[in-house]
Amino acid sequence: MNERIKALIEQARTQVEHSEGCSPATTLSYDALEKFAELIVRECVNAVMDGTKEGDHYAMRIERHFDNGPGGILRFGVAE
Repeated sequence: MNERIKALIEQARTQVEHSEGCSPATTLSYDALEKFAELIVRECVNAVMDGTKEGDHYAMRIERHFDNGPGGILRFGVAE
């Protein structure tokens, strides 16, 4: 598995456990999976956002694609 994906899984697990006061889990909960998906989307946005017109355009399109209402999927301010 890609090392960056492993790091994002661990970050998602840690953020959810910290916010819920849970003990470390061996599997990801639904909340952790949702957080993991948010982290993946944020990584994609950051990968294309480069200050150019095209890069910023595609970053905005990715965010809009995953925006599912007020605040959207990226509403939690995922840490990079």
